[in-house]
Amino acid sequence: MRALTAQHAIPEQRIKRAAETLPAKARALFARQARHDQRHALAVYETLLEQGHTSKDLLTAALLHDVGKIAAQAPPWQRGIFVLAERFAPQTLGQEKKRASGFQDGSDNQESPLVTYGRHAEIGARWAKEAGCSTLTVELIRHHERQLEACRTERDRLLAALQAADNAN
Repeated sequence: MRALTAQHAIPEQRIKRAAETLPAKARALFARQARHDQRHALAVYETLLEQGHTSKDLLTAALLHDVGKIAAQAPPWQRGIFVLAERFAPQTLGQEKKRASGFQDGSDNQESPLVTYGRHAEIGARWAKEAGCSTLTVELIRHHERQLEACRTERDRLLAALQAADNAN
């Protein structure tokens, strides 16, 4: 529902503030996202700032964690169905991912939008690396949807913060 209702303009000052966090090439990635994804990314970023987080790697990951969803090329109504499938029938998405395990970049036309959507974290991580993001940022993006077993390292702590902010928004 948020995606369907979030089409109005985002205040320019919100985007400018966030863009200062991103490497130059990564700004283009952020700009390619659908408006509702930009709005969500900004909300995650701002939640982390409000919590006192200052890690540039974490804040960059917040802005780009869902950028791989661009590859799915799915309209908001279809993405709503994907979200419901993730929540209520996750095995369906898992089976689709297994069928498509031979595809590497999410851009092959033979890969369904559902599979590409399900692999958005890996796709986004690759794009973030190509855009000059740090190794830590790339890892946070890659793992932002994986269950964190334990919080032992600084990377784990940052990942937990990203996941909490993502889930809250």
